Amino acid sequence: MIRGPGIGIERKASSGVGRVVLILLALLALWYGLMTILLAVGVDPGTVNLISGYRTAYDFLAGLTPDEISGLARGVAAGAGILAFLLFGALALRMLPRPYRTRGDVDVDLPSERGATQVEPKALERIAKIASSNHGSVSSASARYSADALAVGIKLAAEADLAGSLEAAQQRVRGALEQHGLEVGRIDVTLTGIDTKCRRELA
Repeated sequence: MIRGPGIGIERKASSGVGRVVLILLALLALWYGLMTILLAVGVDPGTVNLISGYRTAYDFLAGLTPDEISGLARGVAAGAGILAFLLFGALALRMLPRPYRTRGDVDVDLPSERGATQVEPKALERIAKIASSNHGSVSSASARYSADALAVGIKLAAEADLAGSLEAAQQRVRGALEQHGLEVGRIDVTLTGIDTKCRRELA
């Protein structure tokens, strides 16, 4: 029986870059928002322009004519716009929250009058790893327990029977768990690679 898995949020390393960009844009919006407030309350426009340069930039852009913009400048501007769109779009997608179910302890139904017995996910993964590694055709194994399944990855010797080894590893894991009175639901066994250097005696 699985006890109360929570909800976690996956965070990618690149989301930090997105936060920096977001902070810069927010500061820029706040800065020019402040300039707008200063103009609204009657501060001299020359002083505001000296601080922010808004009028200088506006006059420069407004004074441009089509003849003054070369084909190279147009190409650079278009390329920069496309690049910015792809970059900011990718950062925005990576910053979207990706909730997932976190791992939870397993309650073991053992006859006891004092409290309950619980097994941590690492213990289940250790049992699965040892049980699957004991098969003669398995050169290495790994395991990961989630809220509703135990995922086991195995690396087989080159001479191993693929289908038979996967099934045998699954049965060994299930048997080892049952031996300890544990039930985790689904057990998924995946081939992670072929070890051409392994020369273990196949079982």
